[in-house]
Amino acid sequence: MKALKSYTIPFVGLKIGEHHFDYQIDNTFFEHFEYDEFNAVDVVIDLKFDKKSTFFELYFSAKGSINLNCDITNEPYDQAINDNFKLVVKFGDEYNDENEDILIVAHGEYEINIAQYIYELIILAVPIKRVHPGIEDGTLQSDILSKLEELSPSEDQKAKSSEDIDPRWDNLKKLLTDK
Repeated sequence: MKALKSYTIPFVGLKIGEHHFDYQIDNTFFEHFEYDEFNAVDVVIDLKFDKKSTFFELYFSAKGSINLNCDITNEPYDQAINDNFKLVVKFGDEYNDENEDILIVAHGEYEINIAQYIYELIILAVPIKRVHPGIEDGTLQSDILSKLEELSPSEDQKAKSSEDIDPRWDNLKKLLTDK
């Protein structure tokens, strides 16, 4: 994690008030977390660090795009990312990050590393089901989709298969509807 030192903010030297930090996130950031599901990452993190006398408020804003593979066709596409996250940092007897919105650091600490929060913000901004926009509007031409279309049963085959049903099954279906 030494390479993520640039994501460490020494808050002892900062004056009370707002401070802004900008981070350009790419694939090398995710290599430190051994996460390789993204083809390419181009996300800008804008961090507003609001230092108060007894606590801090961190406002993360992530904007950019991630190139990843579609879950249906495995075709790569660019997914737009636009998400926000607020973190409150308080001082306590010992380090505690059990609450997702509040981080408690020990009284003797002088810096905070935000790499894990940036990582989680970007990962959670990606939709669970990754669908290429060309599938939804019908403009995507791919080998997988054409093969699926070729192998799917046509209307004639569906009608024929329903006609070939043994009549005994129809009597059984009547039992289900006679309740």
